[in-house]
Amino acid sequence: MPVIAMTQEMGSLAKDVSELLAKEMGLELMKHEMVDHLATHMSMTKSAIRRVREGKAGLLERISVDERSLAVYTAQEVLTLAEKGNIILRGWGATCLLRPVSHVVSVRITRPLKQRVEWVAEHLETDDLEFAESEVRRSDEAHAARMHAQFGVAWGSPLLYDLVLNMERLSMESCVAQIRLLVGRPEFQETPQSRSMLANMALEAHVRAALKDHASTRDLRILIEAQDGMIKLSGIVLREEERADAERLVSGLTGVRGVDSHLRLMMNSKRFTSAKY
Repeated sequence: MPVIAMTQEMGSLAKDVSELLAKEMGLELMKHEMVDHLATHMSMTKSAIRRVREGKAGLLERISVDERSLAVYTAQEVLTLAEKGNIILRGWGATCLLRPVSHVVSVRITRPLKQRVEWVAEHLETDDLEFAESEVRRSDEAHAARMHAQFGVAWGSPLLYDLVLNMERLSMESCVAQIRLLVGRPEFQETPQSRSMLANMALEAHVRAALKDHASTRDLRILIEAQDGMIKLSGIVLREEERADAERLVSGLTGVRGVDSHLRLMMNSKRFTSAKY
C-alpha cells in the first residue's frame, strides 16, 4: 500500500503533480480533511487555520493559536491517513512526520523563485510581480518557521527527502514517472516491520491527541510509547488526579490493549512546574 509524502510550496506545481500521480496510480489524495480535522479540535474557523499556516494571520490570531495543539492534531491526522495506505499526503509536515517509516517515499517538488512568482501573479490575475513575490516569500517563511519549530530541521534541505524534482526543466509527466519508479523499488516496499512502526506511531499520536482533548490532561508533558497496542507512559505529573485521569483515559482508547504507567508524582510542585506549560 504505497504512501507518498510530498512538499507544498506555493507555485511549485506540486499540487498538479500530486493530482496526476494519484490518478495514474489509483491513490487517494489528502485534500480538505486536515483543515476540517483541525478546525473541529481547535475550535477555529478553517479560514483562520489557513491564515496561520500561510503567515497571514494577524497578531491576535497568532497569539491565540496553541502551536503545540496544532502540531499534536496535525500529527494525528497525517499518521492516521498514512496507516490506511494508498495515499498521497501533501504538506502539513508529512515528509518529516513519516520519515522514520521505510516504505514511505518522501518527495520535494520545487521550481525557481521567478517561475513561482509568475505562477502566483497569473493565478491572482495581477501584474504586480513585487506583490506576488511577497506572497511567495511570506508562505515560504511561515513553512520554514513551522518546520524548524516542530521538527528542528531546515525546510527545503535535500537531506529530508528521497527525491527532489526541479520543475524548471521537467514536465509533470516526467516527475510522475520518476516518483512511480522510486515507489516500485525494493527499498520502499512495505514490510511487517515498517507496517508495525507506522501503526505504533499512529497509536502514539492518537493517545497524545486524546490527552490534549481533555481539560485535566491537556497540559501534561509526558512520554508516550506504543508497541503492538501496549502504551507506556513516562514522565512527571504535578497531582495524583492527573496521573489517574491520564491512565484511565488512555486505557479506554480504541486500539489500546493495556497501559504500562511509569508516571511519577512531583513531590514539590511549587518548585518544579516544568511538567506543564
